[in-house]
Amino acid sequence: MEKLNSWKVGTLGFQHVLAMYAGAVIVPLIVGPAIGLNAEQLAYLISIDLFTCGIATLLQVIGGKHFGIRLPVILGCTFTAVGPMIAIGNMQGITAIYGAIIASGIIVMILSQFMSKIMRFFPPVVTGSVVAIIGVSLIPVAMNNAAGGQGDPSFGSLENLFLATLTLVLIIVMNRFFKGYMRAISVLLSLIAGTIVAYFMGIVSFAEVSNASWFHLVQPFYFGFPTFNVSAILTMTLVAIVSMIESTGVFLALGDVCEKKLDSKDIKKGLRAEGLAVVIGGIFNSFPYTSFSQNVGLVALTKVKTRNVVIAAGVILMILGLLPKVAALTTIIPMAVLGGAMIPMFGMVISSGIRMLSSVDFSKNENLLIVACSIGIGLGSAVVPAIFGNLPESVRLLVENGIVVGSLTAILLNLVFNYKEINSSKSEQLEQLKNDHSMEII
Repeated sequence: MEKLNSWKVGTLGFQHVLAMYAGAVIVPLIVGPAIGLNAEQLAYLISIDLFTCGIATLLQVIGGKHFGIRLPVILGCTFTAVGPMIAIGNMQGITAIYGAIIASGIIVMILSQFMSKIMRFFPPVVTGSVVAIIGVSLIPVAMNNAAGGQGDPSFGSLENLFLATLTLVLIIVMNRFFKGYMRAISVLLSLIAGTIVAYFMGIVSFAEVSNASWFHLVQPFYFGFPTFNVSAILTMTLVAIVSMIESTGVFLALGDVCEKKLDSKDIKKGLRAEGLAVVIGGIFNSFPYTSFSQNVGLVALTKVKTRNVVIAAGVILMILGLLPKVAALTTIIPMAVLGGAMIPMFGMVISSGIRMLSSVDFSKNENLLIVACSIGIGLGSAVVPAIFGNLPESVRLLVENGIVVGSLTAILLNLVFNYKEINSSKSEQLEQLKNDHSMEII
């Protein structure tokens, strides 16, 4: 491969930023309004998310003696954390979100030492059920936003439904007729196109962009010092463990792409860096971070495997995070346009859960029962939380969270029904993870 000069490295790094940008900014765009943030706070949340994406990426790529996989991988917020963060924020406040993120990051760093042992308790029948529960629980958020956002006077108007449908159709068309890089940024392009159409319809206002400053400094604990709640910590820890398992698969698949054989020490260092990135996300009041598989796909597509390109992407993300006008520009996207993009994106979370479940042996009635009970109980407690109204508040905070109660149901039932298979070989589980993520990035 030809030697890359600084201009080419920067250009390729910016291409990585574009590939992950929609995935990075849509998380704060969803979570912020859902937990009651105003426009100024939302702009800051987007800025700090981009900044900490950059820090997390550099931590993983550059690494050190005890941290970092040292492969060309970008870190961003996992969609599986969106539903739990909204639930925690609405039930216990925004500071409880960051307390849970910090605590779960510390737990991830500890668990990274024992990942091979932990994976036994999270086979596809468990992780697939958990991810499916999270994905299905997000669909009401997408549909409410597609209608214009709950409480909005224009909720359900023809204009909102048109914009949501247009955005959704554009994503589908781009994924049908384009491949590679254009497909990777289809969501970003559809959001831009939907916003342009909304502007000509008189819906978009640039007031927030005009009022935003050109530069600001990041501030730890911007939204307040974290508070630590047991049920919130348990929720985010479950999400973090699922992310650890997915990231292990991403690392193994990326190792194949980069022709580098990874050993257990490399995996531990990668997961340890991911845990530290989650802690940093909590301190800066942003999000928990995990490896983005779409950027692994870009590495496989371009055949550019040098870490310098991703280091450049990390620096670009940090610079963008210091420019409030960039974040404010993102906030002008109408809710209906966002909602149209959320439907396939959250649907993909459900699809990921189904993909994980596809490797499960459903000829065994036990596995059918695990999936049926965990998803049924998880969704039931989320849809009808009043069923637990007579329980003590400390217990209610735990069981009213459908993701937690559904996940615990899957884990416990797996222990009951599949206790013999829990002792299956570590190598088989790692090989399955690698194969899953190799298929995903092709």
